Amino acid sequence: MKYATLKAALLAATILGSSFAAQADGDVGQITKERIEKFFPDKRPYSPYVDRNFPTRPLFGDTHLHTAVSFDAGIFGARLSPREAYRFAKGEQVTTSTGQQAKLSRPLDFLVVADHSDNMGLFPDLVAGKPNIIADPQGRKWYDMMKEGRGQEAALQVIAAFSNGNFPKALVYAPNTAAFKSTWLETIKAAEEHNDPGRFTAFIGYEWTAQGSFNIHRNVIFKDGGDLARQVLPFTTVAPLGSPRETDLWKWMAEYESKTGGDVLAIAHNGNVSNGLMFPFIQPFTNKPVDQEYAEARNRWEPIYEVTQMKGDGEAHPWLSPNDEFANFEKWDKGNLDMSEAKKPEMLEHEYARSGLKLGLKMEKQFGVNPFKFGMIGSTDAHTGLPAVEEDNFWGKVAPMEPSPERLTNTFVNNSKTGITVNDRDVVSAGYAGVWATENSRQSIFEAMERREVYATTGTRMVVRLFGGYEFTEADAKSRNPAIAGYGKGVPMGGDLGAPPAGKAPTFLLAALKDPIGANLDRYQIVKGWIDEKGVAHEKVYDVVWSGDRKPGAGGKVPSVGNTVDVANANWTNTIGSPELIAVWTDPEFDPKQSAFYYGRVLEIPTPRWTTYDAKYFGRPVPTDVPAAIQERAYTSPIWYKPAS
Repeated sequence: MKYATLKAALLAATILGSSFAAQADGDVGQITKERIEKFFPDKRPYSPYVDRNFPTRPLFGDTHLHTAVSFDAGIFGARLSPREAYRFAKGEQVTTSTGQQAKLSRPLDFLVVADHSDNMGLFPDLVAGKPNIIADPQGRKWYDMMKEGRGQEAALQVIAAFSNGNFPKALVYAPNTAAFKSTWLETIKAAEEHNDPGRFTAFIGYEWTAQGSFNIHRNVIFKDGGDLARQVLPFTTVAPLGSPRETDLWKWMAEYESKTGGDVLAIAHNGNVSNGLMFPFIQPFTNKPVDQEYAEARNRWEPIYEVTQMKGDGEAHPWLSPNDEFANFEKWDKGNLDMSEAKKPEMLEHEYARSGLKLGLKMEKQFGVNPFKFGMIGSTDAHTGLPAVEEDNFWGKVAPMEPSPERLTNTFVNNSKTGITVNDRDVVSAGYAGVWATENSRQSIFEAMERREVYATTGTRMVVRLFGGYEFTEADAKSRNPAIAGYGKGVPMGGDLGAPPAGKAPTFLLAALKDPIGANLDRYQIVKGWIDEKGVAHEKVYDVVWSGDRKPGAGGKVPSVGNTVDVANANWTNTIGSPELIAVWTDPEFDPKQSAFYYGRVLEIPTPRWTTYDAKYFGRPVPTDVPAAIQERAYTSPIWYKPAS
């Protein structure tokens, strides 16, 4: 046998990874496992990518987009359909509801059109002035307001009426109506038409919108295709066919899976406007204490949480985390959903993700299961059909908020009873979900969400890794393939640490790579939360790795990275910061008797906020009541440690 032939056979045998034997020429004999080990003592193929079965790049998408199918979006002026939303997400140029041309800098990898389940099919009939709409006095009033160009005013009235349970019964489009059913079937059809496994994933989904002037809404996402989704109708909040209680939504989800053999999950969002009900001790609507049944159900059905979006960033709050200098980021905490009730300090603990994670540790001690064990994603909640949240390409939350000179001075919500206002410029250009899936398909992305191997960004597409274990070394941070060590020695974001070896503390392998067309990175932090022996919750933010030669000061805090933003010209440079950050970190204060979680927060260097870009483009003054520059960021899902019982 020639050497080249032998080498090829040996490589083939190695790749097969078995005791493959082949009869060769007599002068060589059989190619056996022993001969392979002689030629290849490390017993691995030459190519380090052979048989790799872990995710190698994140997929970016939006799990929370509304189109004209949502009755509130439609009344606000949205005219894009689910099909147009999918086209836009796939990178096509579209004409917006205000007649402008829009396109993403790069296509998204996946999208969930999550139109409201309540009143599906209402808006087309309302805008058409159907007889059943005009026959109702309130329906006639809203129809006339739309025709008079007062759509935003009408939309706010519609939202308030629905939220407060005062929506006209004659106008309720329930699941048993023909318009509702046909709209749902069209929603499914649009997703099926645009789903392109390997290239783009179009999920079937909807938003269940709990009534009340608070926000405990859920986006429901199907792993499955139309063959299963068509067997059910979305759950709504209006009795007798729906319910405002999330516990009843979870029962609907269980019934769906039992009936179809399918798979579904729910994503809560905007705890910051929930009146303190997002991470509760007392169940909404029932006033019953959270019990083990509630804890088990929420843990089962809600593996991830939308931590950042257009109605504010919900990771942390400076009142709850006074020692965290980055906690006061893009806050929308003036009041509840319709600003009918001002924010009270006692609400905050039950509204923000970091405190929710700490509450989960406490409740796990009580019930044996953690109801708030969630991974973190971002999404938009845009009501325009446009999932566009780059700061220089921001298309607003609702159609009247699409780019115009007026959106720098317009008022979005003005509650005359409380005097609380929200201006267009208060709205946040965020966010996206980063998902570590092995392929771009419904099954793979959904399963990554279920195992919480996901992270949130505020709109940037930086690449972020986090692994936890007990055996990581500094050498692992010098590898150009850190994921090999990450998956080989530990668990990824969203995972659980096992019992520590004697004398060992958790080590974390963390890495971040800048958005290819975005800003350099400032720092990678680890946020730790834990419960002490008295049941008291604590937190601490560690600067782990950062750009440049800055030295930690008092309390271990790293100084500011600086700021290159030219506000007048809405510009910035990557002359500071680093394109990548990677390190291994060991918890210096680990107590094996204390339950804990760890998640990563990665900050970019400062860049202009969307309002600064608008001011330059439209020749308007830069607003002074919102930041001119921000530090975009990402939040990983936590890794949890639980002491052996």
